[in-house]
Amino acid sequence: MLYERHYVWSVLLRIYHWAFALSIVVLTVTGLYIHFPWTNTMLEGSTSFPVATMRYIHFLAAFVFTGAVIIRLYLLIFGNRQERFWDFLPVTPRNLRNLLHTNLHYIYLRRHHEVRPGHNALAGTVYIVTLAAAVFQGLSGFYLLYPESATWQSLQVIFGSQMEARFLHYLGVWYFMFYALVHVYMCAWNDVVSKEGLISSIFSGYKYLRNRP
Repeated sequence: MLYERHYVWSVLLRIYHWAFALSIVVLTVTGLYIHFPWTNTMLEGSTSFPVATMRYIHFLAAFVFTGAVIIRLYLLIFGNRQERFWDFLPVTPRNLRNLLHTNLHYIYLRRHHEVRPGHNALAGTVYIVTLAAAVFQGLSGFYLLYPESATWQSLQVIFGSQMEARFLHYLGVWYFMFYALVHVYMCAWNDVVSKEGLISSIFSGYKYLRNRP
């Protein structure tokens, strides 16, 4: 089996990926602590004040997360061919076929899948949903952060009261934890089954695609 090396992911997309991934880890850990501080409450009366520290780290990570989301939204329109939304969203006959074939391949009812440099239609659809969830999570977070701001509080029609927004924001954490687990598993599965160098590509930018005889 012969493989060709293809440059797929730009430097900007790789920066987005790792900023997004690492900020999610930090936001999840600090967010769950803020939701339920498990340390001795006596610490809150000391000079350490861990909840305030966690909130500060959470806010810093939130700005990194926001910057990453803005970069990805930019790349959906102005990125290279593989990074633009038209390449993977199931809104064209080609991508609809790819969505069906990819699902069949993942459940072992189809031996081969369409070899393409960028995302398959299933992964692309999940990424768009996740990006929409990220926008929602970011907006709800800033809504909670600035309760005194008339601009942010104009979003009350979407998020409701501060308590309701906090609950929605908390539910979003569980979506991202589930997404991260499935994402890592599918990337590892793809590397084992398809041997396209998917995991290494997010470091180097290059994938290895099979040449069919």
